Amino acid sequence: MADPQPRQAQRRIDSSAADTGTLVKLGLVDPQPIPQYEGLFIEPDVPPADSPE
Repeated sequence: MADPQPRQAQRRIDSSAADTGTLVKLGLVDPQPIPQYEGLFIEPDVPPADSPE
């Protein structure tokens, strides 16, 4: 029996869940902003706690 002829792959975009990287590469969504945490948190000037001995 002869091998069947290979079929051309058909790529379709559907509404299924996909990773964001793929969607960005396809141009379907904008890249998500990267959060910048520098300067958001202020460390209080609290003296070190006395260790109980």
